[in-house]
Amino acid sequence: MTIPPDFLSKRRKPAFKLPPGATDAHCHVFGPGNVFPYSPSRKYTPEDAPKEMLRALHDYLGIERAVIVQASCHGLDNAAMLDCIASDPKRYRGVAIVNDTFTDADFQNLHDGGVRGVRFNFVKHLGGAPDMAVFDRVIDRVKDRGWHVVLHLDAKDIDELSAVIRKLPMTFVIDHMGRVPSADGVEQAPLNTLLELAKLEKCWIKVTGSERIDFPPYDKAVPIARKILETIPDRVLWGTDFPHPNSTHEADEGELVDLVPHIAVSDDLQRKLLVDNPAKLYDF
Repeated sequence: MTIPPDFLSKRRKPAFKLPPGATDAHCHVFGPGNVFPYSPSRKYTPEDAPKEMLRALHDYLGIERAVIVQASCHGLDNAAMLDCIASDPKRYRGVAIVNDTFTDADFQNLHDGGVRGVRFNFVKHLGGAPDMAVFDRVIDRVKDRGWHVVLHLDAKDIDELSAVIRKLPMTFVIDHMGRVPSADGVEQAPLNTLLELAKLEKCWIKVTGSERIDFPPYDKAVPIARKILETIPDRVLWGTDFPHPNSTHEADEGELVDLVPHIAVSDDLQRKLLVDNPAKLYDF
């Protein structure tokens, strides 16, 4: 697919220089729809954002590695994600969407294709909580593979879901800082509940999605991300969330990169966030 001529020119070149091995641990590929059709049951139809656009963006920003997270618009068909990983297996890993119809061979094919986790969405505008019987069966199938489960939650549901999350028999990763509202600050109840979960060694949190909970210059999101990182510096991940599905505004990934030194204020914390932590979790 030809990249739109203004694709990179619309984005700021970040002032912050990312370290070698920097990883975008949360991004997506969409389509192209004529090659990788979108799910008939999707809740939204994105603009195509194929692997060529993602690679060009990462090269422009100075990002060397990435984790492709399967999004709900492609449903259970992980082909676009797997195709991106196959284009550069040393650079990419993936997180799949699956259900209990997947066979052992299917899971092995995903693993061989670079997948290291499964994702479940609980966010209401994307369809709400999954069938929990299916959820439990999938967890039982993948818990011994060395994978993890990614949980996409609404902030108001963190407390209610905490009991289920605590019982998970495997590593889990909370997407987008639990989508806690930035306007409510660092003492809000959902964030406190999230940080209680973070005391579990199996809990990781992505300090992604500043653009989901705030508007530029994201000065209300940064303290939340910083508090999470300072609580569990060895179990945090960062990413761009490109191409920002269902966003409230057009985010500039260069601006999101420039938030990193405000979230991780030392070279050591930056290396953990961007390089060491994703390398450990995703087998880079």
